Amino acid sequence: MQKLFSVLWVSMALLPSSVFAHGPTPQKAKESIVINAPVENVWDVVKNFGSIVNWHPDVKSSLGDGKHESGGIRTVVLQNGGELQDELDFYSDKDHEYSFRLKKENPQAFPVSSYTINLQVLPAAADTNKSEVTIKGRFYRGDTSNSPPENQNDAAAVGAMNTFIKHGLTGLQQKLEK
Repeated sequence: MQKLFSVLWVSMALLPSSVFAHGPTPQKAKESIVINAPVENVWDVVKNFGSIVNWHPDVKSSLGDGKHESGGIRTVVLQNGGELQDELDFYSDKDHEYSFRLKKENPQAFPVSSYTINLQVLPAAADTNKSEVTIKGRFYRGDTSNSPPENQNDAAAVGAMNTFIKHGLTGLQQKLEK
């Protein structure tokens, strides 16, 4: 029996490491910003899922189906002309929060193959006239093979997602603090 285990161990050790590769790992991004406006004012700007174009500078156009509930859909056209489609998973007017996921990917326009994003507006710590907006996401790179090209790898996905979130938060702040 011990010879069998020895043979198996040596056989496994001789296999190329790519045999054990398991594909991409999920990546995460999280950013927050404090905005000099009450929660209700901030929520009024972001709550319409289909109107991200009104506050996000990286979005050229957006169109939603008007549903603010699980299953609501929006189509987003980025400034680079690429189109993405998102679907709401959770929406709470009461909690000033929603979550959505990528329904139709376009890794050439945005180097991720899937994502889930949560947006929430809360009162800033000690000031009810200020809000803290947090956007966090979990996502996978654009090319999920074991050897993705540089423009579709983890670093490209992390860079694109962090930039998109930061630009969105800054755009929202600029809109509300005019």
